[in-house]
This record gives sequence, structure tokens and C-alpha cells, in this order.
Amino acid sequence: MSSSARSVFTSGIYHILLGGSLVIDPNFLLRLFGFPVTSEIWIRILGLALLSIAFYDISAARANLADFFRWSVLVRLPIVIFLGLFVAVGLVKTTAILFGIVELIGALWTAFALRSPEPV
Repeated sequence: MSSSARSVFTSGIYHILLGGSLVIDPNFLLRLFGFPVTSEIWIRILGLALLSIAFYDISAARANLADFFRWSVLVRLPIVIFLGLFVAVGLVKTTAILFGIVELIGALWTAFALRSPEPV
């Protein structure tokens, strides 16, 4: 598995853990990050969306789809910016930026791996 594939595979594992947590027990994560608990279904739907993204991540990594890796960088980089804006305007607590930082680190890992001389 190439470095870029490994980075996207790791992202997929992260999305499984996060998405699975939101589907199974969303209030655990909400409490952990200082958000109000909820009984709304939307948080579980978000978990399902993350599980779907995890499937794409892992499948693309196993197939070594370099185009997908590039697309994932383009999508993951702005997440931290938007979460920062949401924090700045008071829509979410500061701890939400942590999710963006994880995505930023993963996107940078993938971007640098794609630039390495190693075959994609």
C-alpha cells in the first residue's frame, strides 16, 4: 500500500470510529466534547454519512485510486476553515475545531504522500 493510500485508509478507520460512535451512542461524544446531549435523529444520520465516507476511503485505499486521494485532499482541507468560522460566529463550541484539525492533519498527510517520489 502506498503512503497516500495508507493515509486515506487511516482516515477511513477514523471515520468508522467517529461515525460508529455517532450511530451507536452519539451522546457519549457530545458529552466528551462539551456539547449538549440530544435525542434528535440527525446526529445518527451524520454518523451514517461518516460510515459511508469511511467505505469510500477504505475502498479507494485498497484499490490505490490516486485520483480519489487528490479529491479527498480538496474536500478535507476546508473543513478546518469552516469549523473555525462556525466557532468564530458562535455557532459551535471551540472544541469542534478539533474535528477540523484531525481532517487537516489527514489531508496534509495525503497531500505530502502524493507529492513523494513513491509510486501512487
